[in-house]
Amino acid sequence: MEKIFKTEIAGRPFTVEVGHFAQFANGSALVKYGDTTVLSTATASTQPREGIDFFPLSVDYEEKMYAVGKIPGGFLKREGRPGEKAILTSRVIDRPIRPLFPKDLRNDVSVNNLVMSVDPDCSPEIAAMLGTSISIAISDIPWKGPIGGVVLGLIDGKTIINPTLEQRQESQMYVTLAGTLTKICMVEAGANEVPDDVMLNAIAEGHEEIKKIVEFINGIVAEVGKEKFTYESADVPEEVFDAVKEYGWDKMREAVLAVDKEVRDANVAKLQEEVAAMLEEKEEGLSKWAADSIYKLEKKVVRDYLFREHRRVDGRALDEIRPLSCGIDQIPRVHGSAWFQRGQTQVMNICTLAPLAEAQKLEGLDEQEYKRYIHHYNMPGYSTGEAKPSRSPGRREIGHGALAERSLIPVLPSEEEFPYAIRTVSEITMSNGSTSQGSVCASTLSLMAAGVPIKRPVAGISSGLITDPDNDDNFLVFMDIQGIEDFFGDMDFKVAGTTEGITSIQVDIKVEGLTLEIIRQAFEMTRKGRLQIINDVILPCISEPRAELSAYAPRIITMKVPTDKIREVIGSGGKVINKIIADTGADININDDGTIFISTPDLEKAEKAKMIINGIVADPEVGTEYDGTVTRLMDFGAFVEFLPGKEGLVHISKMAWNRVEKVEDVLHEGDKVHVKLIEIDSQGRLNLSIRDCLPKPEGYVEEEPRRRENRPNRERRGGFQGRERRESDDSGDEKKGRRRSF
Repeated sequence: MEKIFKTEIAGRPFTVEVGHFAQFANGSALVKYGDTTVLSTATASTQPREGIDFFPLSVDYEEKMYAVGKIPGGFLKREGRPGEKAILTSRVIDRPIRPLFPKDLRNDVSVNNLVMSVDPDCSPEIAAMLGTSISIAISDIPWKGPIGGVVLGLIDGKTIINPTLEQRQESQMYVTLAGTLTKICMVEAGANEVPDDVMLNAIAEGHEEIKKIVEFINGIVAEVGKEKFTYESADVPEEVFDAVKEYGWDKMREAVLAVDKEVRDANVAKLQEEVAAMLEEKEEGLSKWAADSIYKLEKKVVRDYLFREHRRVDGRALDEIRPLSCGIDQIPRVHGSAWFQRGQTQVMNICTLAPLAEAQKLEGLDEQEYKRYIHHYNMPGYSTGEAKPSRSPGRREIGHGALAERSLIPVLPSEEEFPYAIRTVSEITMSNGSTSQGSVCASTLSLMAAGVPIKRPVAGISSGLITDPDNDDNFLVFMDIQGIEDFFGDMDFKVAGTTEGITSIQVDIKVEGLTLEIIRQAFEMTRKGRLQIINDVILPCISEPRAELSAYAPRIITMKVPTDKIREVIGSGGKVINKIIADTGADININDDGTIFISTPDLEKAEKAKMIINGIVADPEVGTEYDGTVTRLMDFGAFVEFLPGKEGLVHISKMAWNRVEKVEDVLHEGDKVHVKLIEIDSQGRLNLSIRDCLPKPEGYVEEEPRRRENRPNRERRGGFQGRERRESDDSGDEKKGRRRSF
């Protein structure tokens, strides 16, 4: 039966329709936030998937270009693979809902969000997150939700819930927050060096709005929710795990205590072989539970060490960072390079600079058309000791790259200060925990080494959590988690920032949520960590961005010309601009506002191109002398290019003080001559003189002008008409666009 539910979120209408669309899904909802419309569905398989040791959840966020009244580009005119924004949104929705599913569930669960209409003031990401929560909550799929979600902005020190498009452009941060009635489930943030206490207060304010949303969803569930289905648990049988625990508890405590990951893994693998043999001897077929039992036992031992004894497997204190080291200029010929290492996590980063024309063009549902800073993250198999071939980046690689990118954007110089497109690439060469934050540190180093004038260094660090499931007030927060602590802990709380404040946050949790006190302690610990990395490691390595770019980096000169002069710079069919490029070897890009970017590794050539363009846009002044080149000879005179793209006529009577019978007697094409502009006639034609640059002979008497009748009409007519045709040829208008590249 169709039902419609209505409320308001941040002063804008929010409507939910259930029972009408996608009725074969386990749960579905058509949500409308303002005019933003998303169809959210949740579907589960009837049987568990065989042979897996994880919960198979997939979350998709599909952007359809019709949602913003556009037809997709390219030949197919059909949406292809998900864009980066869609993948990141899928991850943001996945993270808060996943911990609320039963950990022993092995039925496939598929969540799909189809974006059908977009109101720029009402975030489709939030509409999709709430639609996901509603569709799962009213379905028969086992789940401990619902959750609510909001976006937080910050303007003039005030927290804005779900900011409009105009407010987002002014906001000092963009924080996606999700939570239940009692806890925070997910934080994803980009911020312009926002202080930790301001961020914490904003999260608290956002949670109050989330509580209202969750109550609204609970009302929907009470009216149309289905009874949850029962499922076959994939957990290790209790009696089997009890036997493994009795046999291996002390052995596991000894096995995991190793600083080196390889040694620790080898110890645990050996113990698993012993446990498999013990279980098979106990009862035939029980050895199939050996791997799951060992994983569960290792998790309990590591958590017990941390929670009960405040002891870490590598011997560190709870607030101690693993050994740190870094360096720059490891790679020759690139524009900037650096490496950063924390324990057994090692990242190399390479920075490349290019003209702004090489910025990434975007096609999506929001207003962003291009991005000038790009961060890519690659994690090959060898970084974890695995023998597997390299593949195209997955969702994790895209997510980690976007996190590092978001961390550094607030400190980058503006396009006016530094007119470059910038790409940094993080190559993970060793991985044992928090490679994304290692990428932030390595990127900072390579940007500074490349001479990018960033405002301040950025560093990133993560903190972990162990909680008492029976008491929310009993928990332990610790700094710089390595792989084993990430696998078996309850959260990975990543924070990047400068000495002044936070630039990014990403929180992954494995429990049902975090209290504000846990978040407060995590902020305190990560702030201490990032300051230590900046002051003790990054700044001693390179104290400030280099003043000079690499010899292999392009030099870019920015200049601006009047918009009505752009056509003159381009010339008919691009003739003028292409000649400048051919003569100087520079790349030249022109914006519609008259801004011109000239780039070449040779600064002298860039300056030459600038000088030529300045000559083109300069307004010639009568009485001014110029150096020029003869371009064409006519019976009545010669055309001389005296400024780039500007020609004038030297009449035969103005070539010398004495009488000249034939133009060819004194001038030839290609001759360099010194001329004076003596007239700009009513039609804008430029008349030049060579003789007026020369001393007048003593006793000179001006001759009477020659009679035109002495010259054939055909030649006279052809010469002047040819000149007029040339000067009126304005067929070189370029297509309208943001930037023209040549």
